[in-house]
Amino acid sequence: MKLKTKNLLTLAELSPKEFLGLIDESIKLKKQLKQGTSKPVLKNKTLAMIFQKPSTRTRVSFETGMFQLGGHAINLSANDMQLSRGESVEDTAKTLSRYTDCIMARVYSHDLLEKLSEYSDVPVINGLSDSFHPCQILADFMTIKEKKKKLKGLKIAWVGDGNNVCNSMIYGAALSGIDMSIATPKEFQPDKGVVKDAKKSTEIELTADPLVATKNADIVVTDTYSSIHNSDPKRIKKFLPKYQVNPKLMTSANTNAIFLHCLPAKREQEVTSSVIDGNQSVVWDEAENRLHTQKALLAALIRA
Repeated sequence: MKLKTKNLLTLAELSPKEFLGLIDESIKLKKQLKQGTSKPVLKNKTLAMIFQKPSTRTRVSFETGMFQLGGHAINLSANDMQLSRGESVEDTAKTLSRYTDCIMARVYSHDLLEKLSEYSDVPVINGLSDSFHPCQILADFMTIKEKKKKLKGLKIAWVGDGNNVCNSMIYGAALSGIDMSIATPKEFQPDKGVVKDAKKSTEIELTADPLVATKNADIVVTDTYSSIHNSDPKRIKKFLPKYQVNPKLMTSANTNAIFLHCLPAKREQEVTSSVIDGNQSVVWDEAENRLHTQKALLAALIRA
């Protein structure tokens, strides 16, 4: 498939048809890999990967994905580039556009991504920023589709920090017709503009009560309380114990509800080991699916 957008900085750049199409394509690519029938559709293509922030799943899934599609990935940490010595984002974007076919960047500031995409001649993918994490949500919704066999009509309960992952999940809910109930402390609610946009397409509920959010939920999701910039212990105390996903909280969701976490997890903080290792948890399938959704996205953006 081919996307109308040149870049993927937020899921708002996709139509519902494109979002759902990427998920279906990801499921198809996963089956092909298991069957040994994968095709090198990105042969001789190169992906530049910029990492200001360390990564396990993002780096390995993108690098392995490019290899499986017949292409090549170059890992560039902040210290590997002239960006760390004062070269402008504009000049970096123009240079990488002459060498590579796509740029994936995992950065602290979303503004940097926007500037990178403005001056790049090749597609730019948001591998994570302080505002959004669209690639994670593609994998999350692929996992939900695999486990629940559908998307529309389900309910997601988000418990914890209304962070960058939450913002992107709200867009995913709007694109797929999933309702979403979000339980956060008042000062940690998701982006108001994102919520306003999503409410045009689906039901988005904001609450301070995790029991309200998880009631009749088909999917329960959380993330670390340590933000991309802030791991202050005082911040974490504002979430505990009320916003911890534990066996007691899971009982308020549907009996066949699944548990998602983008990882890495701070066990016994936002989630207990009994939940993340329990039979409702699908976090390892979710982590694996980063590979398959990265491949679908790369093929859709690079292959003209």
